[in-house]
Amino acid sequence: MGELITFWITAPISVGAAALMLFQRNAVHAALLLILNQFTLAVFFVLLDAEFLAAVQVIVYAGAIMVLFLFVIMFLGVDRRETLRERLRGQRPLAIVLGVFMVVAIVFVVQVGVGLTRRATTEIPQPDGNVQEVARVLFTDYVFPFEVTSILLIIAAIAAITLARRSDRLVEEDESEVSP
Repeated sequence: MGELITFWITAPISVGAAALMLFQRNAVHAALLLILNQFTLAVFFVLLDAEFLAAVQVIVYAGAIMVLFLFVIMFLGVDRRETLRERLRGQRPLAIVLGVFMVVAIVFVVQVGVGLTRRATTEIPQPDGNVQEVARVLFTDYVFPFEVTSILLIIAAIAAITLARRSDRLVEEDESEVSP
């Protein structure tokens, strides 16, 4: 009965935080709502008796990755006004076409059932060795997707720093043109 009550308290908070996050104009507020959503997902993992995943959810996602997001948001400067004018013509239609292509490709891959693993794992980890089994599966069968994810996170951090430096130079150039 307690699990049911916990679920019905946590579920609306999770859905509400996700919906509010989508409509936030302030990036810091959106990131904080995402952190709240990550914590509610950890509660769901606890309700499903997956304590290890709940701990990973809080430590890795709500902790490390969201701190990185907040650092990048603060580094880029949330108080600056961005221009809505596109610098590259045709950028928005190309982004829409590529986004639709990506969604179609993901749906196709999921339907076909082709993964990036060597073989599908049908073994269910035993409750006694949950952490060891997750580590074994992660570093044997799913090592390629794990490494691709780490590379994507590094690329995202480098891209954010590059964009921040470029925008700082543009602001300095604009200020030098205005001053006599």
